[in-house]
Amino acid sequence: MKKEVRYFTIGNSYGGNQDWFTNIVMRIGGCAAATACDSCIYFAKEKGLSSLYPLGEVDRLDREAYKTFSQKMKPYIRPRMSGVKRLSWYIDGMEKYIEDHQRKTDGRRLALEGFSGDRSYEEAVQMVKSQLEQELPIPYLMLQHKDKALFRDFIWHWFLITGYEESPEGIYLLAATYGKKHRLPFWKLWNTGSEEKGGMIRYSFREKEVGSLR
Repeated sequence: MKKEVRYFTIGNSYGGNQDWFTNIVMRIGGCAAATACDSCIYFAKEKGLSSLYPLGEVDRLDREAYKTFSQKMKPYIRPRMSGVKRLSWYIDGMEKYIEDHQRKTDGRRLALEGFSGDRSYEEAVQMVKSQLEQELPIPYLMLQHKDKALFRDFIWHWFLITGYEESPEGIYLLAATYGKKHRLPFWKLWNTGSEEKGGMIRYSFREKEVGSLR
């Protein structure tokens, strides 16, 4: 079994790329903001939430527009000395961004919920499958990990899960970060062997709650 959302590209880049950022602070510590930007672009393109990408036609997205968008996201999910190391910090920032940008004409309200890295692998697999079967990508935060050689590019890092593949060992995740698609063994990734684990974000829609939407 394999499932992958219809993810966007910018030129030859699979999604956006944190390395494009001209602001040094964002280039070093802007992975959470990049994950939020990619999420908003995806929801604008694939789910009709056009106001989550406020720079015009999302189908005309290029590298310069992505950099401009990242600066608009920065005040909401800003880099910190220790990074955006809590799921709640990402949720709070995205909820404020949604409140400020999503229009009533977009209809459904995007909602977020944290899924702790302390949950079991079996629960995490079910969460991943459920989200992706609904065509919903998954923001993923990994903090520390015992296997630093295998996951060196993902330690203390936010990235977006865009698909999964089943195998006899477990499931592999398809992950978007730094403009590339990565294939990660989830059964190893989730079992970090560390107290500082991270977790995932569950996206959903609230059909009738409009709150302060414009």
